[in-house]
Amino acid sequence: METPFKIWDPVKGIQLGPVMLHFYSLMFIFAFGLGYFLMLKMFRIDGVEEKYLEPLFTWTLVGTILGARLGHVIFYQPELFKEDFLSVFLPISTKGGLHFTGFSGLASHGATIALICTTLYYSFKIIKKNPFWVYDRLGIVVALGGAFVRMGNFFNSEIIGKPVNPSSPFAVLFPQQSSEYGVTIPRYPSQLFEAAGYVCLFILLWVLYRKTDKKYQQGWLFGLFFIILWAIRFFVEFLKEPQGDEFITLGGLNTGQVLSIPFMIAGLLIMIYSKKFKLPKQA
Repeated sequence: METPFKIWDPVKGIQLGPVMLHFYSLMFIFAFGLGYFLMLKMFRIDGVEEKYLEPLFTWTLVGTILGARLGHVIFYQPELFKEDFLSVFLPISTKGGLHFTGFSGLASHGATIALICTTLYYSFKIIKKNPFWVYDRLGIVVALGGAFVRMGNFFNSEIIGKPVNPSSPFAVLFPQQSSEYGVTIPRYPSQLFEAAGYVCLFILLWVLYRKTDKKYQQGWLFGLFFIILWAIRFFVEFLKEPQGDEFITLGGLNTGQVLSIPFMIAGLLIMIYSKKFKLPKQA
């Protein structure tokens, strides 16, 4: 008898001899690879020397991985600082013996805070431009990268949605879901909802960058990116299962939603004040 819902039970990755290339890792490679070429294209459009791209890529990579990992531990698993300290910074676990785990448990809020800091350093010490010039372009890249990361979560059957009626067109069964979610029943594919939202955000920002003069109003694109990206995260959270222990809650909102609110407010303020940082239009 055919089930009314879809079953998502993929292989974990591509076997390359003794090594398996996990699809989650592959999505990160796509995110950073496409991000590199997109940023290269924008540097060429804006007449910026390509020598400044390599350090931006390096600082973005470090900020993303380190910030995302620390953000997850601080906001969702603070007990790891005592119970398994090395796993906070390394892709290993010492619980039940030493074993390789790969980088897992990453939080976008932590990555954002770290990227803001690393980009400030890059802007003032390396490229010597207004940080909002860099943020405007980095936001376009991050929107697309976020979609790939959520696709990786989908391949891993993690960050899954709440239970849904099996007859719903959105119902998906995740046989590989983690035991922390309890009985395996049809759920919302919240990862795909979020990924689709980020793709739409990327398209919007890219069109605004290429077809309008908003890229000359430093901070405007970044402010819009902040508002929409965190709004997507905020609303999709209503369909998600909680991630670990809820470290911060407010009026029924979960940690992810509470942390998204100040980012949305910051985006609005940045858009308002961006009118003070206009660049002359290129001929």
